[in-house]
Amino acid sequence: MKRFRAAVIGGSGYGGAEIVRRLLLHPNVELVRVASVDHVGEPLGAVHLSLTGRTSLRFQNLSPAEAAAGCDVVLMGLPHKVSAEKAPEVLATGARVVDMSGDFRLRDADAYARFYEKAHPHPELLGTFVYGLPELNRAAIQSARAVASPGCFATTIELALLPLARARLLAGGVSITGITGSSGSGVSPSAGTHHPVRAGNLKTYRVLDHQHVPEIAQCLSDAGATDFDLDFVPVSAPLPRGILATAFVDIDAANSVDELSELYRSTYANEPFVRFVSDRLPEVAAVSGSNYAEVGFTLGQPRGGRRTLVVVSALDNLIKGGAGQAIQNMNLMLGVAETASLEDSGPWP
Repeated sequence: MKRFRAAVIGGSGYGGAEIVRRLLLHPNVELVRVASVDHVGEPLGAVHLSLTGRTSLRFQNLSPAEAAAGCDVVLMGLPHKVSAEKAPEVLATGARVVDMSGDFRLRDADAYARFYEKAHPHPELLGTFVYGLPELNRAAIQSARAVASPGCFATTIELALLPLARARLLAGGVSITGITGSSGSGVSPSAGTHHPVRAGNLKTYRVLDHQHVPEIAQCLSDAGATDFDLDFVPVSAPLPRGILATAFVDIDAANSVDELSELYRSTYANEPFVRFVSDRLPEVAAVSGSNYAEVGFTLGQPRGGRRTLVVVSALDNLIKGGAGQAIQNMNLMLGVAETASLEDSGPWP
């Protein structure tokens, strides 16, 4: 018999499908219900076709308290701004909570209002959720009652720059481009995500104003970055899933390839889902469909006592950048194997 009971709130989207799939595979956690305002009464497999025949569960229209009743943990896959309204009711049940929205990642209510274009309805809860990047906050996650899983771009960029922040090598301005797949836009189509346009197009959006910027700055400052400023340009790409981020960091010319390689290697040597690659640069195809992330770098020639460090990182936006990381956080909170239901390497290519 499985030890823990879990519910999913907001399970009809792409992230919800990944959460459900991983929970159905989980050796220690039983998925007991999936709440959604869409597809009510339909079997999960009727919406997420890969789950056909895997479970008898159906989507239920439940209040947060009803969804959480009798559960040890609740995974929330609701949209930004919706989760902020629902989370307090879940917390009141005593269940542990892993939230995948951006509603509880920031500690600053003003920053939330600016980047999410709405005042937070429960500002007293900001700062009470542990930021769910295991590579930085593993110990705090293990003892947390509520965790805010990072955004997909945020995770990609934070993993690229975390070793530099910890070594106090990340200061001043950093420029980043991040290219993302269409599943990051959610299951509901829009003019910008419609396949005939997206499939043959590359375009920027929310240039220098993406909602993940403040959480990246907050996370890396917590890790040791000083006077850190981020210029971030996200790019919409014609692939279903995956993110590739490229960061340009100005560093002292005294830093060598060997020293930086040892810094990255030692940072991620014991991390189950982050690979430092030195014989090539990261690629989306190497991590797509898995909870793994890759990080690598190349170093420019010295110029006037400085040089450019180019750090590249890649992950699957729906898994390590979303549902998989939520499961990883859940595993840590419940005290089970951190890698449970997440160890598959994904398809190739």
